[in-house]
This record gives sequence, structure tokens and C-alpha cells, in this order.
Amino acid sequence: MPAIFLHLSDIHFGQERDERVHIHADVKKQLILDAQDEIRKLPGGVAHGILVTGDIAHSGSRTEYADAGVWLDTLAEAVGCEAHRIQMVPGNHDVDRGKLSTSATHLLKDIRKGGATEYEKILANDIDRAALFARFKDYAQFCEGYDCPLDTEGRYSTNLLVELAPGRSIRFIRMNSSLLCTGAENEKKPELMVGARQFTVDRTDGEETVVLIHHPLNWIKDNEDAARYLRSRARVMISGHEHNPKVDVEPVKEGKDFMKLAAGATVPFKSDEDYTFCYNIIEFEWDSERDALAVTVHPRSWNFRDTCFEADEKRLGGKNPKHVLGSPYFRKATPPQARTEPAEAGTDEVEPIVEVVAALDTEKEPAVPPEDAGYRLLLLCFFRDLSEGERLTLLVELDAIDTDSDERITQAVERKLFDWLVSKGRISLVQAMIEKLKSKRSGGGADS
Repeated sequence: MPAIFLHLSDIHFGQERDERVHIHADVKKQLILDAQDEIRKLPGGVAHGILVTGDIAHSGSRTEYADAGVWLDTLAEAVGCEAHRIQMVPGNHDVDRGKLSTSATHLLKDIRKGGATEYEKILANDIDRAALFARFKDYAQFCEGYDCPLDTEGRYSTNLLVELAPGRSIRFIRMNSSLLCTGAENEKKPELMVGARQFTVDRTDGEETVVLIHHPLNWIKDNEDAARYLRSRARVMISGHEHNPKVDVEPVKEGKDFMKLAAGATVPFKSDEDYTFCYNIIEFEWDSERDALAVTVHPRSWNFRDTCFEADEKRLGGKNPKHVLGSPYFRKATPPQARTEPAEAGTDEVEPIVEVVAALDTEKEPAVPPEDAGYRLLLLCFFRDLSEGERLTLLVELDAIDTDSDERITQAVERKLFDWLVSKGRISLVQAMIEKLKSKRSGGGADS
């Protein structure tokens, strides 16, 4: 059975003005209904995840993410997807330019004038790095709630693995191409960087990599280095930003292909026949005959006459949406064992195994038992529903913070302390405290 994912990009919550408020609200409602209907027609009838390739917000503000969260949660529920299976990367509109400090301004100029060496020097400095990532404060809080954290050391992020067959998996890798964005980017003179910390992805026998990134490589200054690594180590790269859906499968060499899938905008500010509202449904599956990754893209776009979404037969492969990619890391692993007994009627298709796995630095943090009921939902509430001050209050009152400590309470520290509380069996106290703080804020009183 294929692993089924919804793919969205460039939703731009907060861009609406005048009549666009009503039009965009209707489009988002119709997208949920359309996705629900289409997913039900596919094997299994549910989505195994949602991919968002940037520009969730329009100006990177907390209120925009609050609206986005309500909509994403509704979409996930409609297609049978758990919220912690939403994978997202930031786009240029997820940068809060109001948080650009004087020091960060100088750092951005230095990197843009220089290149990879200057970029690495700045990322290696904790203070300089913090100045750049400060502009992602609200985005970082939002994505952390979905257990899809932004790596604030400039590395790629990965924590979702999908087993398509025994010994045949795809790993999603998230990259931040927007760290250097100022709003003055130009693809004719690229100044953005991916950086070696991100594009030097690991090779693992039996795993093929799917990269999520906002900007296509032609917007990237170090695109030659990034492309060399991604072409050799990744099987699929999914991007957004240009609002121009297209797909290209590049034969790297015999038995190795690299697929680039560029998304259209889910909600462009103004839409027409060329740049319309659109999203994709993507099936990932193991092709047993070629021992390869097969990717089927079902593009959906807006019908202006009928004001609804429909199958798009012009873009992204149209009537021939399936691509079987030469997959060397599948072939390097032991072949999946064939069935030793005939399958019972109706049981020949096996559900993919979708697993949240260790992030890059998980070994530094206390392990949270995955069987803790309600953990994922509580994590979402902690980061998305509580303000920074409320989260600090919770951690202090539940004795997660040593009052004598002078450690700076960053978002990463908050996550570590939250997980520590859960690991100590205090999840019910955390839940009660969250409800108490929300009630107090809404006027229900401290004891409500």
C-alpha cells in the first residue's frame, strides 16, 4: 500500500485584504472538502502525512500562525492524519522582518558579500546564529508544537521515517533556505545559502531521502555544491516559492534518478489561469519489480467556472503522474523477503509504517515514551496555545526550572523541560496547568 501525503505550499495566512478575505476563506474550506473526498478514494482512505514547503504565514507573526494552526488541524482531521505527521519548512514569508536587529543586518550583509566560508563562521558563533534565528521566533514556536522543530544550529532536520516495505524506507529531510531572506531576493543574482551543514545528508542502505525546501536551487548562491550532494544522495526534492508547478526527473547515472517537484501556491494573493489555487496528493511506494521508489503526483487545481478543486491534467505530469526512480540505496540493502505463505483474500496490501524517529540531537534530551497517551496533543497545546510567559509560569510552578539557575530559557530548553516533565510521569499535571493558564487568560479565574 502506498504512503499518501498531502502537499501544500505558499498558503500565506494573513495576506488577505478586502474581498480576498472571503474568497481565500472559501478556497481553504473547499480544499479541505476536496482533499477528504480524494483521499478516501485511495488505498487505505487516509493520509499518512502532510507536507508544507514554506510560506505558511505572510509576515511570520503569531496571529497568522494561530489561524494557520486551526486550519491545518481541521485539514489533518479530515484526511485522517495525526498532527505530529505534518512536516514543514520555513519560507521567506515565515521570516518576521520586524525582528531584524542591527547586528543581524550586518551579518546578512557580510554573508551576502562573501559565501560559504563567511556563512559557516557566523553559524559557528552562538551569538551571531541567535541573531539570525531570532526572526523565526513565532514560526519556530509553531512548528515545535507539531513536533517538527526548526534546527537552530543551521543543520538539516529529520524525524520522520516511512517504511514502504520491509527494509525499504523513505526519510524526510527538512532544510531551511530562508535564513538569509530580507525580501530583496533575486534569482538572477542568488544570495541565499543552503550551507554544507544542510546539504551533506547521510547515506543509509535501504533508505531513500525526500528533501523538503522552500526555494528551488536556482535561488541559492551555493547551488552547485548543494545540487552535487542532493543529486547524489537524495531521490526527491520538493520545493515551493515560485508558484509555478513543475516536475523534472533527472537521470544522474545508470540506476540513479533525482526528481525535482516544484509546487504551485496553495493560496496566491491573486489567482488566474496560470497561477491558480492548487495543492498535490502524493503517493510514495516501493516498486518491487525494479526495487525502486515510485512517486505518483495527483495535482489538484481550482476550477474558476465551478469554483471548486479538480484534477489538473496539464501540470506535474497530468495524465501520466507516476515516476519510478532509480534508487541505489534500496538496492544496496538486503532484498525484502518474499511471502512464504499465500496471502489471505483482501490482505495483500500492507499499511506503510510511519514512524517519528530520533532527531539529530535527541541523545542530549530525556527520552519520552511514545506510548504516553496525549503527549503529542499536549506538546501542540504547550507551544501553540500558551504565550512565552505562560510556558515559563508552567515550568516554574511544576518545578522544572531551578530558580537558582542562570541558564537562558530558549525554545529548545523549553522543549527539553517539557519532555522531562512527561518522562517523570507528570503529564496530567502539565495538562491541568495548561487548562488553568488558558482559563485564567480568558477570564475564568485562577481556580476555574
